[in-house]
Amino acid sequence: MIENALRGDRRYWSWVAILGALILIGVGYWFRQYNTGLTITGLSRDVVWGFYIAQFTFLVGVAASAVMVVLPYYLHNYKAFGKLTILGEFLAIAAVIMCMMFIFVDMGQPFRIANVFLHPSPNSMMFWDTVVIFGYLVLNVVISRVTFTAEKKGIAPPSWIKPVIVLSIPWAVSIHTVTAFLYSGLAARPFWLTAVMAPRFLATAFSSGPALLILVMLLLRRISSFDAGREAIRKLALIVMYAMSLNVFFLLMEIFTAAYSGMPEHLDHFKFLYFGIEGFNTLVPYMWTSAILAVFSLILLFNPKTRNHDGWLVWASVAVFLSIWLDKGLGMVVTGFTPTPLGTITPYSPTFPEIMISLAIYAFGALVVTFLYKVALSVRARLGDAH
Repeated sequence: MIENALRGDRRYWSWVAILGALILIGVGYWFRQYNTGLTITGLSRDVVWGFYIAQFTFLVGVAASAVMVVLPYYLHNYKAFGKLTILGEFLAIAAVIMCMMFIFVDMGQPFRIANVFLHPSPNSMMFWDTVVIFGYLVLNVVISRVTFTAEKKGIAPPSWIKPVIVLSIPWAVSIHTVTAFLYSGLAARPFWLTAVMAPRFLATAFSSGPALLILVMLLLRRISSFDAGREAIRKLALIVMYAMSLNVFFLLMEIFTAAYSGMPEHLDHFKFLYFGIEGFNTLVPYMWTSAILAVFSLILLFNPKTRNHDGWLVWASVAVFLSIWLDKGLGMVVTGFTPTPLGTITPYSPTFPEIMISLAIYAFGALVVTFLYKVALSVRARLGDAH
């Protein structure tokens, strides 16, 4: 099957070449980081997690979102998601790989990651996060390979794979729940010390991931003969609408709690995010953009006419994805360290090497998705499913 990824027209290979160039540039900057250390990043003694960990956090949600197509199809026999399921699982595989790569580049000495397995610490949330993420990757690889091979042969999947699929559903929820526990379990960081962190992480996951899948499905409809079906896309749009509504609701709950209590250690983080403190306002325009995009997306999604119109749905999905990325991929991690427990402010912004290394990881993930989707669409076209 993999040989299908090595066939394509000029557009296909041009896209692959662009991704390959970004990967090579990022690898060059990573070698510089490896030789020089994390001093080439914007990280410091006060802000020890930055752009890398923020991208890891965001992508864990994208990976977990595959459950939004797996659960209806396999547990509720919702046939409209039949063509989407394998593509959702492939997207989850790429997202988990990117998660691992962001952890790898964030380590000062990346090969120390082996110590997590050589010297396991069950009382550490980092240990459990590693276990659930690696386990989720294995589950998705096994499920997608077995089910897609059966589809290619025109036979039913073996019976033993059904329990594995059922296991993958709570496992998908667990990967983002445990990631949320990494933050909410840190008592010295009031911004993260909230019981609503895990539910909000899941809400962002179940809106950003399906929004991305909608965009991919609409793109594939234009550049290939694959069509996921209007009903499937409409149901995904409904999922995005409800999940994004919960995300906004949870955020407003946190803001109300911080503002009404008036406790400086809670309120100062939100002031830093949305208004800035003592002239430090780097994140303010991004967070207000995120808020505006969230409202804009909900207006489009709650209106059935715009939600069911492909053009408006594209804008709504882009708004959802960017809003959550700005929130989790820029604001959430850095603000946990700002202000510090001593009340001081240490400015942080990603450096050019950080951005190029991150772009390389995203390019690698896009390359994995490109190859996997090329295989899936080629096989389905041969079987006549895409016509």
